[in-house]
Amino acid sequence: MTALSSHPQRVSPLLWLTVVLLITINLRPFLSAPGPLGPVIQAATGMDLRAFSWLTLLPMVLMGLGGWLAPSALQRLGARQAIVGSLILVALGCALRIAGASSTVLIATAGLCGAGVALVQSILPGLIKRQSPHNVPFMMGLYSAALMGGGAFGAQLSPLAIQWGLSWQASLAMWAVPVVIALPLAWYALSRIGLPAPSAIASAKNTQPASSDTAWLMRRRRTWLLVLSFGLMNGGYASTVAWLAPFYQTHGWTATQSGSLVAILSIAQAASALTMPALAARSADRRLWLILALLLQAVGFALMALWPTAAPTLSIVILGIGLGGCFSLYMLVALDHLPSPTQAGALNSLMQGGGFILAALAPWIVAQLQQLSGSWTVGWLYQAGVAALVCLMVAQFNPKHYAREMRQP
Repeated sequence: MTALSSHPQRVSPLLWLTVVLLITINLRPFLSAPGPLGPVIQAATGMDLRAFSWLTLLPMVLMGLGGWLAPSALQRLGARQAIVGSLILVALGCALRIAGASSTVLIATAGLCGAGVALVQSILPGLIKRQSPHNVPFMMGLYSAALMGGGAFGAQLSPLAIQWGLSWQASLAMWAVPVVIALPLAWYALSRIGLPAPSAIASAKNTQPASSDTAWLMRRRRTWLLVLSFGLMNGGYASTVAWLAPFYQTHGWTATQSGSLVAILSIAQAASALTMPALAARSADRRLWLILALLLQAVGFALMALWPTAAPTLSIVILGIGLGGCFSLYMLVALDHLPSPTQAGALNSLMQGGGFILAALAPWIVAQLQQLSGSWTVGWLYQAGVAALVCLMVAQFNPKHYAREMRQP
């Protein structure tokens, strides 16, 4: 067993479940809130579509870089300091948006939030596998559902906050409050689950290079296949977060109405993220469920592109089921590849690291296609095609070959 998995659990399952939810639900509101407020923000700051896309692009890139740095941060800081320090960055980034009257401030605060989220979402999956080794599919589904649920809150409540009398800056900054509320419980719970000190992790790495060193993962073809396919798949989420609300506002929808549509998308994502891993838990082979989720994405994007106003809610629900299920299943598949929580967590971090960097390009690509064609149709069809392409990659995730693909040097 690795250093991270040899310490007994000292926190009740209910407390651990609560802290995972409270931490995770704060990782997406800052990202989903600006979309429904796009026209208001653009009018106040003069941002065009390309500049506005940086509110999604920059934090996604930083989430990716954070995924690469997470194993080192875990060794140097320990899980408690890394997670709590990162949550403080998220709270600070949200709070500073109260001064977000310029595009520079908004983009900088998006980067600050993205840097904070990066380490948290890269470290938590490994901790979940360590703390809940016999219930990983359920816990990863819950983790993914909380991510999507946080996105729903951001998309729905920020437009409503403007109706209640807050400025658009305050409606973005208010998401610092739930992060601050989560901080004490996160510190308390993470101090009680028996995590080793950074020095112990470093010592274990020196004495057990085969089990603790994760640099060899970079030399595995499967690692890069996970990175590429996860990045392409998650680009669909990034594009919808950035452009779904502005897209429907071009069809006459208000900020609140389009925000509600993003919230419906997020709720469908959350429900799917919770249920699909539970259904997939009956078999070690998750490919059928992954391909189903990807096909639902392709259908949802195609409906948006070709018949955007025919049945928008149905289209968005189909898309949300595909996006949410696919994300949580990818988290699970990455953890499935290795039995060690430390190594599986590191593989998950690497997948998220490179994947989020790739995913960050998707909103920019869709914005470019919109600018060139004068229509959102091409961008949504592009995303449908990407989902179909990823199906071919997912077909290679045969669990019978995991040991061979991830054989240590």
